[in-house]
Amino acid sequence: MSTFRTTLVFMLTLATGIAATSIHAADASAQGKPSALTREQVTRILDSNRMISTPQGVNEQIKLRIGGIDQWVSIRGKDRRNPILLFLHGGPASPAMPEAYTFQTPWEDYFTVVQWDQRGAGKTYAANTEAAMNPGMSVDGMTHDAAELVQYLRNRFNKPKIFLLGHSWGTILGVTLAQQHPEWFYAYISVGQVVNGRRNEEVGYNFALRRAREEGNQTAMRELQAIAPYPGTGKPTIESVGVRSKWEMYYGGLAWGRKDYQFEDDAESLSPDYSRADLQAIGKGSLYSLNHLLPALLATNFDHVTRFRCPVIVYVGAHDYTTSYELAETWFTHIEAPSKRLVVFADAAHMMMQEQPGRFLVHLVTDALPLAQQAGDAAPAEVVRTQ
Repeated sequence: MSTFRTTLVFMLTLATGIAATSIHAADASAQGKPSALTREQVTRILDSNRMISTPQGVNEQIKLRIGGIDQWVSIRGKDRRNPILLFLHGGPASPAMPEAYTFQTPWEDYFTVVQWDQRGAGKTYAANTEAAMNPGMSVDGMTHDAAELVQYLRNRFNKPKIFLLGHSWGTILGVTLAQQHPEWFYAYISVGQVVNGRRNEEVGYNFALRRAREEGNQTAMRELQAIAPYPGTGKPTIESVGVRSKWEMYYGGLAWGRKDYQFEDDAESLSPDYSRADLQAIGKGSLYSLNHLLPALLATNFDHVTRFRCPVIVYVGAHDYTTSYELAETWFTHIEAPSKRLVVFADAAHMMMQEQPGRFLVHLVTDALPLAQQAGDAAPAEVVRTQ
């Protein structure tokens, strides 16, 4: 376990109220004082472990005027000569910025990584009124926002092309933007692809109900059967989607082998990139965004959107029922692109980059990075000598 990971586990232990031994604790104990660190001390320690001090490095959180509102981005990388990777987070309105420190730091050796709090999400939600955000709260509006951000990045860093990574809800924006402007991208990287919204709900629901019956979970069966037939022919509500999500998550369809999402909540609570006020905005932004975007999510149908004019890399978790791995793998077989690659993570579900961060990084470096290196868009490689 690396120093960073050790520190993270140690801090999470403190945050859950379990006693730990440290110099500070010993001093405090000698004086008869409580030993727990404050959130500010924890985030300082975490931030110092991922410091970027290289001459060509970049580490910024900036507010940009995009789509007529203020939108927040984080830009981090060890060398500006590396290619840019723009991460389109899931949700709607589930920003990746607050927990990115748990998996992203090694990426920054190879890419300049951009995390963007989309319209209605996290810091961007907190920076604007809902009235100001309303006009662009659609797939088209948010794809236009993404296009503006890509143009900003290409111009600022003098990069004709970048990598576009979409996760979950972000794959809807990713596919749409890659279809519109393939010339901007070395590749579209699909992670937890939304292929068909309604069919996805059906597959996830059936998985949860089947597992509940196998286990004899009366509570799960009662709650799931109460919303049957699901999703049906009508419009699923936030409440019914919540029931499906609750039990699909419980049975490992979000993070394989985990029955809840506490690990991400814990990580967010200690985020060095988010203040307490920023964290409070996540839930408010999520409800606001779902009210606007849930119909669009459920109406998504990319069954026949399979012809791309840029390379496509599809990452699938073998146990993903949040966005069905079965639908994603079938979709991949129909893709026509200059090149395409499918990687199935055997011991992961929807949160591949957090569940298997080492394997995920290896695939980014071996599957994606060479596409930029071939164009000369990369920092000089390490010097390796053998005897």
